[in-house]
Amino acid sequence: MREPAEVCAAPCGSYEYETVRAVLAEQFRLLRVEELVKPGCRVAVKPNLVTRSSPEEGAVTHPSVICAVVSLLKELGASVTVAESPGGPYTPVLLKAVYEGSGCSAAEKYGAALNLDCSWGELKAPQAKLCHSFQVIRPLLEADLIVDVCKLKTHCMMGLSAGVKNMFGAVPGLMKPELHCRFPEKEAFGAMITDLCQALHPALCVVDAVVAMEGNGPTGGSPRPVGALLASRSPYAADLACTQIIGMDPNTVYPLRSAMERGLCPRSPEELRFLQQPAAAFRVPDFRMPESKPADFIARLPGFLRPLAARLATPVPKIRTAQCVGCGKCAESCPQHTITIENRKAVIHYDKCIRCYCCHEMCPKHVIDIRRLSLFRH
Repeated sequence: MREPAEVCAAPCGSYEYETVRAVLAEQFRLLRVEELVKPGCRVAVKPNLVTRSSPEEGAVTHPSVICAVVSLLKELGASVTVAESPGGPYTPVLLKAVYEGSGCSAAEKYGAALNLDCSWGELKAPQAKLCHSFQVIRPLLEADLIVDVCKLKTHCMMGLSAGVKNMFGAVPGLMKPELHCRFPEKEAFGAMITDLCQALHPALCVVDAVVAMEGNGPTGGSPRPVGALLASRSPYAADLACTQIIGMDPNTVYPLRSAMERGLCPRSPEELRFLQQPAAAFRVPDFRMPESKPADFIARLPGFLRPLAARLATPVPKIRTAQCVGCGKCAESCPQHTITIENRKAVIHYDKCIRCYCCHEMCPKHVIDIRRLSLFRH
């Protein structure tokens, strides 16, 4: 059954709290959020806090957006917990550092609890195509409903990180690389993300697109002002609207393509019902795509040449060795264990590399680049 395809998209030119809250209050009204949130309802707010990063870097959901969502939910009588599992070990120490470093700890002032319970449980996924159960952090598992408060970013593996991809943060810490190992191909990994999103079934999705991230996201790109906030009851519809804003073909976003194939959302942004301004009003014409964007010509080659061309054209992570500090975060996050620390520097052994770019995503110094052979660069 298709999710509702209504999307709110409105201008928001700054992260000033009252400005953000006023925009979101109107979007909550238009989407009839009061039908979802009843007094005493346990709501888990799931932001994108992929790593300890300041809001100015554009990699995490801005704290003003999180705080405004919390305030509006509390106004409806909800009990609110902010919950996330960043990259790396799932521990209270890391969670505290991420909450503080991202500014998310300010949500406590608006009545939210910050989750520090690092337990998890099993979530069944009866509608799944590939993965029929997941280990999920406990606050999301036990919530009456989930509010997905994501960041608009490019993503080197999945194409786009917004509402649907944000749900991958429900998987505890270093269990994420295990799923990369089970589903190393982009199509399968994208379908698994859709399975997870369907099982969690966030009731509301809010997209922070005041400042997005372009280029080699979700952590190694550059901040790019867009000046918009989006909201929808469907994370798939929200993501589809986001593709129109950044000029990305929805079929190159693997979780979204899987959702479209299942009939969970329309196949084109033109089929969405916009309750405020259309997403096209916020279009950024020169938004930079990830270096890992597929080379379109491969499909036109003879079949026997495609596997070799695809292998050569697929970008690889490259470490800027001189700037590497040997912290080991890349090795810790690598699902195939292809990275070792030698003489206090990280070394990638490419024979087993599956091009998931987890090392690029988790490098705290951003010294791992995504490189394509010059022949295949656009």
